[in-house]
Amino acid sequence: MGYWKVPCVFLLCLFISFCLPCQLLADEVDKNLTAQLFIDASERSSRPIPQTLFGIFFEEINHAGAGGLWAELVSNRGFEAGGANIPSNIDPWSIIGDESSIIVSTDRSSCFECNKVALKMEVLCNSEGTHICPSGGVGIYNPGFWGMNIEQGKSYKIVFYVRSTGEIDISVSFTSSDGLQTLSSTNIKASASDVSNWTKMEVLLEAKETNRNSRLQLTTSKNGVVWFDQVSAMPLDTYKGHGFRNELVEMLADIKPRFIRFPGGCFVEGEWLRNAFRWKASVGPWEERPGHFGDVWMYWTDDGLGYFEFLQLAEDLGALPIWVFNNGISHNDQVDTSSVLPFVQEALDGIEFARGDASSTWGAVRAAMGHPDPFDLKYVAIGNEDCGKKNYRGNYLKFYDAIKRAYPDIKIITNCDGSSRPLDHPTDLYDFHVYTSANNLFSMSHQFDRTTRQGPKAFVSEYAVTGKDAGTGSLLAALAEAAFLIGLEKNSDVVHMASYAPLFVNSNDRRWNPDAIVFNSFQAYGTPSYWVQRFFTESSGAILLNATLQKDSSNSLVASAITWKNSEAGQTYIRIKVVNFGSNSVNLQISVDGLDPNSVKLSGSTKTTLTSANLMDENSFKEPKKVAPIQTLLEDAHKEMSVLLLPHSFTSFDLLKESASLRITEDDSSLVSSI
Repeated sequence: MGYWKVPCVFLLCLFISFCLPCQLLADEVDKNLTAQLFIDASERSSRPIPQTLFGIFFEEINHAGAGGLWAELVSNRGFEAGGANIPSNIDPWSIIGDESSIIVSTDRSSCFECNKVALKMEVLCNSEGTHICPSGGVGIYNPGFWGMNIEQGKSYKIVFYVRSTGEIDISVSFTSSDGLQTLSSTNIKASASDVSNWTKMEVLLEAKETNRNSRLQLTTSKNGVVWFDQVSAMPLDTYKGHGFRNELVEMLADIKPRFIRFPGGCFVEGEWLRNAFRWKASVGPWEERPGHFGDVWMYWTDDGLGYFEFLQLAEDLGALPIWVFNNGISHNDQVDTSSVLPFVQEALDGIEFARGDASSTWGAVRAAMGHPDPFDLKYVAIGNEDCGKKNYRGNYLKFYDAIKRAYPDIKIITNCDGSSRPLDHPTDLYDFHVYTSANNLFSMSHQFDRTTRQGPKAFVSEYAVTGKDAGTGSLLAALAEAAFLIGLEKNSDVVHMASYAPLFVNSNDRRWNPDAIVFNSFQAYGTPSYWVQRFFTESSGAILLNATLQKDSSNSLVASAITWKNSEAGQTYIRIKVVNFGSNSVNLQISVDGLDPNSVKLSGSTKTTLTSANLMDENSFKEPKKVAPIQTLLEDAHKEMSVLLLPHSFTSFDLLKESASLRITEDDSSLVSSI
């Protein structure tokens, strides 16, 4: 696109210099557009930004949780994914050995009432005699979610339940995907009397080698009948010891989210109510959780990542939880308002689980899971994208009235958009979702300019550029999203929350494009859309300054300015953010009024730019930071300064404000922002 104009011109000059003066062509190209940005930094024209403005939205889509954020390595750990009827499909479990040595089936003999299916393994061979087992024995293996990442020196906790008609000698191993390389192994032996009933086995395996595409094996060379159920493998080094994959949560922490909306999305609704996420089935001991088939995104989850874990994740991130629950409506069926009270009670019980005293019915369940203190649940959303459904308003009012009676402080979010017309029902916030082209989203930087400042506030809980403009995460999409977020920031008197969607994608199961963070079993990178969010890490709770653009014929610029503080360093910055959505460079003259003379410190001020050679450039596992912010010291930082905005770029300027009580040495020029 236009970004290639300069190279093309110089090539043209090279070949036709005998016809046209190259200098004239170059002068024409170098003639940049101009604009002025006036910033009033005085207190009289500023206002605080809500503490909650920017956060994250997690939905179980693209195997974001199962096989992703949740560190469980075993897929279909309870053998329930094939359904409650037997015989059933045990995929992705596979058999080691042929039919002359082993027969594997399923039955309903498990000791867990909510998930009765167990795996039965009849071993026909032995370590001696006429029918000797093959080397290494026979058994079953699980490849996890497209391969287990087993790393040298790390320890993994293996738990499974077993029973048998005789004594057992079972090898528990991590191996390569073909079974030829053993990474770690131990043997479990027990007498017949010890395992005549279901018995929990637990071992630690320390990996002696690294293999990114490993599997877990349970094998034996002793004939007899063995049953297995609830097989789990978890790394010991999870985020704060709570079961989350470290590097993925760290990427979330770097965004500094002020809230986390969960667990969906369409995942909450289900195509049919029978397959909707039910919070009560996702709490308590993991072995007793039945799991369920998510029929919107079409895969099974064991629900190890359940309601409790989402609340714990919010607490670990220092973010407010926003619980989205089903209101008796799915994509294809609805509960009549006259029959919705059981769903209302389900929501009330869920709030009690999060907030109730440890002596309350559901608070006691939470306490038994290791969290006696209540979670800080202050926001709930009644349904997801259900406003147009026949029973939504009637159902909504039942939930609203019951929750407000029991918990008057809880903020309630409706699915109905109140940005352009008054709502016909009470609410604290209204949901606003937008998935559109880059040009449309860029123009929507003014979406809330004319929204009434009275009444409920907006929660932009899902936004993204999609379609051909987005690819699987393009610079073009990110620039439009940056402009949209600047618009939300400037309208934060009416927009109180915003989050991108979707958050995660396992590269082996792309159900939706694009996404903020891409991962596989051992790698992860942020798309340009992820890096845009890093520019806004300091916005929540900051002070919005009055910023006015005066520009020529170009309408490609969107800008904002905030004052933010780094409490650890005792420093205050003015952050100016500008999107140049056009194909020409822009000379921007920045004027900051309302500051004392010499109040901008020359050292410590920085410039951060997100751009790339091509608008459709993307990041990848091979080039994870092909499109990522580049930070430099800002020379000549001053209240009056001229800067060059590159074509198709997002730039922020952090101007360190001088303090009469604080003097910083010239070599202390590190930026304390988390970009």
